[in-house]
Amino acid sequence: MHRSRSSRRASVGRRGFGVTVSLVILAGLLGACGDGGGSNSSNAGEADGTDADTAGWREVVPGGDCLCSDGSEFSFWVREASREKVVLYLQDGGACFSVETCAPEADLYTTTITDGPPGDGGVFDFADERNPFADHSVVYVPYCTGDVHLGDTTAEYAPDLIVHHEGLVNGTAALDHLASSFPDATDVVVIGESAGSVAAPIYAGLVSDRLPDARITVLADSSGAYPDEPAFNGIISDAWGTATALPPWPESAGPAAAPRSIPGLFVESGRHDPEIVFARHDYAYDEKQEFWFTLLGVPVGDLAARMDANESEIEAAGVNVLTYMAPGQEHTTFSDGTFYTEEVNGQPLVDWVARLIARQPVDDVHCTDCT
Repeated sequence: MHRSRSSRRASVGRRGFGVTVSLVILAGLLGACGDGGGSNSSNAGEADGTDADTAGWREVVPGGDCLCSDGSEFSFWVREASREKVVLYLQDGGACFSVETCAPEADLYTTTITDGPPGDGGVFDFADERNPFADHSVVYVPYCTGDVHLGDTTAEYAPDLIVHHEGLVNGTAALDHLASSFPDATDVVVIGESAGSVAAPIYAGLVSDRLPDARITVLADSSGAYPDEPAFNGIISDAWGTATALPPWPESAGPAAAPRSIPGLFVESGRHDPEIVFARHDYAYDEKQEFWFTLLGVPVGDLAARMDANESEIEAAGVNVLTYMAPGQEHTTFSDGTFYTEEVNGQPLVDWVARLIARQPVDDVHCTDCT
């Protein structure tokens, strides 16, 4: 989940870490904030004094219930290019779920938005002819809520420690903007890095609810080891209000739906829309993923083996997931230059992704010497 660059308020314990729905119902259930069209927006590329970092991007401030964890303003960024091909990008940035992890001095999550739009690395290098997303429009969702983009509650961890876990509210506002701005989209790719990759499968299902005719692909980068185990499941199900905030997809109903697990999010979304294509990228011995196991007191074991086991669990439930596992201990690649240089078993990652989103045949890529 990578720390990088009921009632709406709930008291949380110290160690807590779990048919198409109409758009009207979804907006109410997910607590979408502001105007899906993004009426509070500024054209960064047109304003006086715009520099290279913001040129081509437009900031949207949805307002309403959208907040960062410290109560500050949330905004997202839009790059308009193709009307048919769109990326929904979910940023990384840690997580928090207890007094210890949410304390500011722990520095485990991002509390506010301090940066503008993304830089020009990886998939955001639109001038690189190798980039399969060079002609795509992009809705870039910053992450400042400590809840892997899946929260919808305000938690009082201590009298002086109140955290607004509004990741799903924020993300839904960005998604509604995408659907209203690109109603004729034929291809939508949901890319999530680290914390964003945990939520990416669910957002793909939400895209399907809004744009049922679009071809949807998920690229989940660097969360493949997180297991279906109580220490992890309790967070997804309980800590952030996620269990009651997600849409009541009929395919997820019944006792088997709770508690939620991180691998299970692929299953829920894949059952909801079997046409979604799911793919994961991981480094076999990712130090950041290992960190969260240690923090939660869960034995790491062999991290690569855990990734393989999660893939088997998802596919045993009837949902296919394509994987690209690279050697080493790094964490995430889609927003930096390694997206273009990484190669495993003679298969460049960028070419694998290009074939994947074009619906050309791809096989799993798995390192042999993964250290």
